[in-house]
Amino acid sequence: MRKIISILIITLVAATSCTREVLDKAPLDIITDKVVWNDQALIEAYLTNAYMGMFVFDNDNDHHISSSGNHFTMLMLNCVSDECISNHTWAGNANAFKQGGIRSSGGMLEWWESAYSTIRVLNEFIQRVPESPVDDAFKKGRVAEARFLRAFAYFAMVKRYGGVPLILVPQQITDPHESLYPKRAKEQEIYDFILSECDAIQADLPPSRPATEVGRPSQFAVWALKSRAALYAASIAKFGTVQIEGVVGIDAGKTNAYYQLAYDAADKIIKSGLFKLYDKNPDKIANFKDVFLDENDNPERIFVRPHDQISCDQGGGGWTYDFMQCPTPNAWAQGNNDGPYLETAEAFEKADGTPGTLDRTLLQSKLWTTDELWANKDPRFYASIYTLNTAWQGIILDCHNGIVKPDGSITTDSYNGVLGKGPSTMKTGFGVLKYLDEKHNNLGDFTTSQQDWIIFRYGEVLLNYAEAAFNLGKSNDALDAVNQVRLRAGIKKLDAIDRDKIRHERQVELAFEGHRYWDLRRWRVAKSVLTVNRTGLRYIHDANTGKYKITVIPKMDGSTSDPRFYDANYYFPITPGRIGIDPNLVENPGYQGL
Repeated sequence: MRKIISILIITLVAATSCTREVLDKAPLDIITDKVVWNDQALIEAYLTNAYMGMFVFDNDNDHHISSSGNHFTMLMLNCVSDECISNHTWAGNANAFKQGGIRSSGGMLEWWESAYSTIRVLNEFIQRVPESPVDDAFKKGRVAEARFLRAFAYFAMVKRYGGVPLILVPQQITDPHESLYPKRAKEQEIYDFILSECDAIQADLPPSRPATEVGRPSQFAVWALKSRAALYAASIAKFGTVQIEGVVGIDAGKTNAYYQLAYDAADKIIKSGLFKLYDKNPDKIANFKDVFLDENDNPERIFVRPHDQISCDQGGGGWTYDFMQCPTPNAWAQGNNDGPYLETAEAFEKADGTPGTLDRTLLQSKLWTTDELWANKDPRFYASIYTLNTAWQGIILDCHNGIVKPDGSITTDSYNGVLGKGPSTMKTGFGVLKYLDEKHNNLGDFTTSQQDWIIFRYGEVLLNYAEAAFNLGKSNDALDAVNQVRLRAGIKKLDAIDRDKIRHERQVELAFEGHRYWDLRRWRVAKSVLTVNRTGLRYIHDANTGKYKITVIPKMDGSTSDPRFYDANYYFPITPGRIGIDPNLVENPGYQGL
């Protein structure tokens, strides 16, 4: 690091004269190491810059519209899973990525060059700040934050690539060759580093943060990271395979130890009493919506990425979520970026606990009202997904596509005063309602959404706890945790628990929050689950009754080819380009020829 903190340059450069006195002074357009590490405000700015580089906080988003905010590709992670498709190809290549599988060149959800750039900034900070002549309490707290960011950065890497080079000091051009071109550590070593960092830093962070610091980690954000990371490590040990001498895969003998760490970390959060499931509103649908919108004393939020209404092009944290996800029409006649599959809608049970799966033959054999079709669903369905006749911003969404005339023929032209197609286009018949703010102006506002993105919440912690408990033989603990989530949701509690029920609860409770894709990978079921061409719904208005004829749209992922997920894809490729730069890297298994 030599020239840094450029955001402060303008304020430091003043009008100068060409006198010898001025020329003899240090250049005013450079902030040197000595200045930075001796100034608490500049140290704070340096760390803020590292926070800005952590775009993996935003749903593993891999694109910044500017250095101060993120754009629409944070929606893509939902679309590479089995949750939905991307309705707008210009917004990203999620559908092509899913259909073609991950090839040796990589190209999506990458976190390598940006990761190591951010890790270098953090390594510099962690090394230099302890020697700075500033307040000791400030130094201790900020170094702990930097170590948390570094641990999270490595977690985002290991879940993609397996073992990666573990670099913990800022590299210098004069370093030995083996330091400048390091080999990949074992996957277990990366997970163990993350978990040990969590143990080392938690006491240096406060148990809670004021509203002005919601984007900084607390002790319990550290425990949440430890719970999630240990759960992933346990899954890799249980379901994965050790290859390349441990560069990928974890010894199965470590399985229970990692589950125990995940269980214990979640248990610390549960027993702290500082967090609980959000349950302010007796209306279960409105209550679940507010989990993601209420930023005022929300007891479920453990750690978030703050956003505001200022466009990220203007230096704010505004983002495009509402504009991209809202029902059409919007200013660009787009919206409805993520189109949930019919299978995703069916995953939500009935409130009485019976399956939500529809009989496809019956579905297409009669006319329906939407009340009949979606009656008595899990309230999380209505809070997470919009469809035909969903209330939105004072209107009722209408996405019908076609009219059944009295003679039984179907037209897409207007008939008897009814438009052939409703104004709210939904290609799959559904849209994502979770996180949407009805008060937002979707006709004009673009990068001005202000909902904080929740990185860790109590609902996930309970489900981490349940999964770890079940695998440790603590079925009663697992059942109780899952039933707490179901009780808050307004759905019948379970009488017994098993692995599939825990996984199903994660699927519906955490839908569209960025967990599903990584869960399928760590459970090693992605090949079977993602290599499926899923379906959508078409609603056709019946002119005689006002009801709807339903047709199932096959092959929403493409009529000519099905989605692909290869065995190799449980790890992302290191890529020939990176190996060309560092020959000491080794490619992940299975990418030869892909």
